[in-house]
Amino acid sequence: MKKYLIVVDMQNDFVDGALGSAGACAIVPAAAKKIAGFDGEIIVTYDTHYDDYMDTAEGKKLPVPHCIKGTDGWQLNTDIAEALADKDYTAIEKNTFGSSELPELISAEDDDISIELIGLCTDICVVSNTLLLKAFFPEAHISVDASCCAGVTPEKHEAALETMRSCQIDIL
Repeated sequence: MKKYLIVVDMQNDFVDGALGSAGACAIVPAAAKKIAGFDGEIIVTYDTHYDDYMDTAEGKKLPVPHCIKGTDGWQLNTDIAEALADKDYTAIEKNTFGSSELPELISAEDDDISIELIGLCTDICVVSNTLLLKAFFPEAHISVDASCCAGVTPEKHEAALETMRSCQIDIL
């Protein structure tokens, strides 16, 4: 079985920056440990915006500039970067919640794949990418480690986990 770990948007602005939270800070050690111990292919997503963020559809609904490419907020959290330092991984930039590039990086020739997702935010980018992958790989084993995810609020985190359970995603 081919195993994938998708690390979603573990960037400074989502951990302790512009959109950070205590919940996001709290999952960093568990996420770093999972990355360090993972034996398989790792894909890391970067939420990526530019100076024109406030003029975008997202910027109009969430008027908080974040993850502007090249800024400290766009960089991976230090502990996550350290966990990835000795790993081969593929990084992809996405300018919206789900990455249309992500399914292209996963080989499902025999459908014998396992995909696990961790990261931020459970109720936005994690759920978006998880459901996107489920649509592309309906026979794959797809899971989300809830202890390595945080939502905008604890209630939204739980709601997103329940949505994913309803769509036959295993919640660890």
